[in-house]
Amino acid sequence: MKRMRAVISSLGLSMVQNQMKFKTFCRALAFVSLCAQASVYASAQEKVLHSFSNNGKDGTDPLGGLIFNSHGHLYGTARYGGAYNVGAVFELTPTATGGWSEKVLYSFNSTNGDGTGPYASLILDGNGNLYGTTCYGGAYENGTVFELTPSSTGRWTETVLHSFTGKDGGCSFASLIFDAAGNLYGTTYQGGAYGWGTVFELIRSSGGTWAEKVLHNFNNNARGYYLQNGVISDASGNLYGAAHGGSSGIVFELIRGATGVWSEKVLHTFTGADGFDPEALIFDAAGNLYGTTYTGGEYDDGTVFELSPNTAGGWTEKVLHSFNGSDGVFCYAGVVFDTAGNLYGTVVEGGTYNHGTVFELTPGASGWTEKTLHSFNSKDGTYPWAPVTLAAAGNVYGVTGSGGATGYGTVFEIKQ
Repeated sequence: MKRMRAVISSLGLSMVQNQMKFKTFCRALAFVSLCAQASVYASAQEKVLHSFSNNGKDGTDPLGGLIFNSHGHLYGTARYGGAYNVGAVFELTPTATGGWSEKVLYSFNSTNGDGTGPYASLILDGNGNLYGTTCYGGAYENGTVFELTPSSTGRWTETVLHSFTGKDGGCSFASLIFDAAGNLYGTTYQGGAYGWGTVFELIRSSGGTWAEKVLHNFNNNARGYYLQNGVISDASGNLYGAAHGGSSGIVFELIRGATGVWSEKVLHTFTGADGFDPEALIFDAAGNLYGTTYTGGEYDDGTVFELSPNTAGGWTEKVLHSFNGSDGVFCYAGVVFDTAGNLYGTVVEGGTYNHGTVFELTPGASGWTEKTLHSFNSKDGTYPWAPVTLAAAGNVYGVTGSGGATGYGTVFEIKQ
């Protein structure tokens, strides 16, 4: 955890670091009683698929979530490790014996301008190419957007699609999304016209090159800054995201105008009582937004919330769950839906062993019911910063940022 906090501090996230230190200290006296109340379900169902090792080859300290391809292989990023210890992209393949085999597909290299520090989840296109971002490196040391292309021999080739200059953004923590035309959208944590982050588009040309366009520059004001997660799109192509700013963070919409100019609209400003520092968003089928907050809520340990459009043209916010320490602390990642409408996510600390949890939220007539699916115990991982991924069978997959057999993080599965 010390390594994690050092990285966060180096990125200027001192507020997050101080929150974690303060809250961990405050719980030191009361944590035993909190753990006695913990509701832990089906711990035996959790299985470590891979423990990362700092051996000069494997990746270490993963922060991004996993994605599946059509063959059931898992892909992810590790922010450290690889051949040059500045990050890697890895693949896990199921084996005939029921296990999983891990392989590093690409090791980033700080000397060749390909980027370093891949923090975010990857995305796949229809041809099996992978796309992602790095926080550092590139031509201007402000991070990159990259593509990895497989060959018939199994070798992957990396191409830098864009190097951030600082003026157009810097340090992307966030995963990307495609639009229907194959263009990419994402966010940067800092940089831009005011230094507080951007939303950008990468436009693919017929010749295979990409042109970057800044859609919005954030300022140090109530309209948002410091985006740690990406954006999502509605059916009309408008973009939605969450940011620091206002009292305790905001949810915003970016609307594309007839002339191609984008305008920002704040949908909700958090007060702290309903959450502090909102994270990634998702839509449900009815157009409601769901997300998490890092802290705040009834116990100041983070929340899961819903935003619903109302008849007055605004959005109504509802807290679905406030974490209380025994079921988790610090909800950094967003949530995902299963086919039955249940929500799944991770909490960085708290739980039985204070190493984080995986949780499920189930809707009912009287509200949402939360249960802890697994509490991490260090041997199977610690501090799950990333969102989980659901397989078709309903099993839950994810990564932990540290812990496991060698202390450098794990890939895990929870069977339902």
